[in-house]
Amino acid sequence: MVVDSPASPTKHDRVQQRAEVEYEPLVVDPIGDAPGAKTMGYEEQFAKPEGRRGDIPAFWAAVVAIGVSTWGITFANHPTALGLFFFHPILQSLALAVFTYAILTLQPTSQAKTKAAGLTRHQLVILAIGVPAISLGTFAIVYRKSLHGHAHFTTWHGTIGIVSVAWMVVQIILGGGSVWFGGRLFGGNPRAKLVWKYHRLSGYLLFPLFLVAAHLGGAWSTWATKGSPYVVRLLAYTISPVVLFAAILARMRTSKMQFF
Repeated sequence: MVVDSPASPTKHDRVQQRAEVEYEPLVVDPIGDAPGAKTMGYEEQFAKPEGRRGDIPAFWAAVVAIGVSTWGITFANHPTALGLFFFHPILQSLALAVFTYAILTLQPTSQAKTKAAGLTRHQLVILAIGVPAISLGTFAIVYRKSLHGHAHFTTWHGTIGIVSVAWMVVQIILGGGSVWFGGRLFGGNPRAKLVWKYHRLSGYLLFPLFLVAAHLGGAWSTWATKGSPYVVRLLAYTISPVVLFAAILARMRTSKMQFF
């Protein structure tokens, strides 16, 4: 009896396999003790590096925005005389750079191990650095205005900034609640997986709002216009945010946000 050898996987099959891993939920349950768990092969044990379109320009855009511009402008304009305001541009720009990294390290992935590692990095840098930085930076400017009796919400920069920070709190609740403890906060899976989709969509809307706030504050505020030349503000607060947003859009997977 002649037994036909199994056909080699076609290009379509390989793409389909990659897609199945890419579209798996981020909640990964350990399978080592599960009945029927398969022994991992060589490729599964050693995750391969994953190239992502837009990472390099996004990285350099963040470097320019935080290193060459905001921090440079702040330290070059009598930082000791700025009082509490000193912490606002320093910490907000640091948080924006951290949020950028958190998104870049998370999406997209095609291997289970890199997906889990990316989620860990994503949560760690946001909760350990990004959120504390932007919270303290926001507190510094709000408290400074209160000390001097200045009105709040008098500029689009300030209004959008406060709205963004408040939105961020909701974003954290949606994201953490949908993956921590198996999504127990939202009733477990599959309901938690649906909440994760909203978290994902919300993040893609929130991030450009942060960029708009940075653009308004860095390109048009009185402090920035007096302390830096126009070409620096153009590069750091107009061109760099556009590059960052384009890089993030390049990694969007709309198929993961199908709600109906």
